[in-house]
Amino acid sequence: MTEGPALAALGWTAELGEQFETYAADGLLPGRVVAEHRAGYVVRGDAEVLARARGRLHDDAAVGGLLPAVGDWVARRDQTIEVVLPRRTSISRQVAFRESDQQVLAANVDVVLIVAGLDGDFNVRRLERYLTTAWNSGASPVVVLTKLDLATDPDLLVAAEDVAMGVPVLAVSSITGEGVEALGAHLRAGQTAVLLGSSGAGKSTLVNRLLGEERLATAGLRRDGRGRHTTRHRELFALPDAALVIDTPGLRELQLWEGDLDDAFSDIVELAAGCRFRDCAHESEPGCAVREGIDPQRLRAYRKLQRELRSIEARANRRLHREQKQRWKQRARESRRARRY
Repeated sequence: MTEGPALAALGWTAELGEQFETYAADGLLPGRVVAEHRAGYVVRGDAEVLARARGRLHDDAAVGGLLPAVGDWVARRDQTIEVVLPRRTSISRQVAFRESDQQVLAANVDVVLIVAGLDGDFNVRRLERYLTTAWNSGASPVVVLTKLDLATDPDLLVAAEDVAMGVPVLAVSSITGEGVEALGAHLRAGQTAVLLGSSGAGKSTLVNRLLGEERLATAGLRRDGRGRHTTRHRELFALPDAALVIDTPGLRELQLWEGDLDDAFSDIVELAAGCRFRDCAHESEPGCAVREGIDPQRLRAYRKLQRELRSIEARANRRLHREQKQRWKQRARESRRARRY
């Protein structure tokens, strides 16, 4: 399928064109989800429409299927999304207060910009969690420390570099523009970046700086000097240099969804190879290279995230078992009804 200029500006590729040929033959139109609202999904292609997901997609989502997310490529008919194309990458978290429900924050992104403010928002343990999520998404992480003009503690940059383990760490000011040019090197034409961070970290202000205009609403600082929560929905924007960026609401918490800790905690993984015992849990075993070489607080954070991932996996397995059991019951009921007639 030949791409039009509108699709090309959204990151459409020849590979996507090949995937879409079957759907094009059925009269469906391609587009990318650029915003998500309560009223539906804003899908942009050769035209822009407010669409809803077909009922079958909701049914499939109940058993692990895909509902559209911002960044997704979809096939639509009029104002109905019929198909969500396979994702290259996805940023996911566990839905708060749910047993094992996945929330996709953004799809088909190339770069994850982990945003934290230098005005008191910075937290090492939170950064480790965001790095774990970013590495497990399949995209490349970049740590962006905002509000450089308000920074008072130079040690925060060093602390971020210590836990980032080789990931680029950039300090920027969206007000003065300092450091923003260096960030531009990670935003390439046709590629998509997503901003993740807590409320008030300065994501929308940074997007405005990148756009070159005040398109997104922002708010002043609170009495304690920290930023205010302003963004209410996820939305994709095209930057003047043809890169794409997804702004997201601030996350009050980021529970892991799936994956491992190998990339985010590569220092622990490397040291573990020197432990005396192959199955060392890095707790009380003699000759543990990890306990000797890693800061105790970082090791505690590693163990906490390990337990969280194991718990999520166990709950997901129990849920899968229940869903399979329900499907077999439904098939049995349908079979009995068929025999009656």
